[in-house]
Amino acid sequence: MTEAVAIRKISSLLDEMNQMQERIMRRAYTIFERNGRLLGRDLDHWLQAERELVWRPALELRETDGEFVLEVAVSGVDPKDIDIEVTPEDIILKAGIQHEHEEKKGTTHICEFQSAKMYRSIHLPKRINPDKVKAEIKNGLLKLKAEIAEEVRARKIKTEAA
Repeated sequence: MTEAVAIRKISSLLDEMNQMQERIMRRAYTIFERNGRLLGRDLDHWLQAERELVWRPALELRETDGEFVLEVAVSGVDPKDIDIEVTPEDIILKAGIQHEHEEKKGTTHICEFQSAKMYRSIHLPKRINPDKVKAEIKNGLLKLKAEIAEEVRARKIKTEAA
């Protein structure tokens, strides 16, 4: 079953990036405090916070026939929970995944599910037309097609003798 996914246009990435960086910074500081405020492990704390807070699904970006085709593995994410924002230069994908244990009989011995926020910002090698972007999900794969803007498409020019 294929489901369409809504797309929004945004004017700037800067606010989105700053918010995500702030969340990671706060979490890294919490990890620093939890580990006894030992100095010299800033990068380790930052990377751990980033792994805990940001889910980075696999993706592939191809260019074919005047458009970009972006495929992203989003298995288990409800299409209505995916937020897609586009600018002429970037595609931003966001979603939240939550895992909670239900009250069940028995004991859970292993659980590798986690709660996190997906945040992927893909900077495109060529400008696109944000009004002509389409997205759909089928079998856990988000497929987004973005038409390359006319002004950046290569054109053949016929030379004439002088």
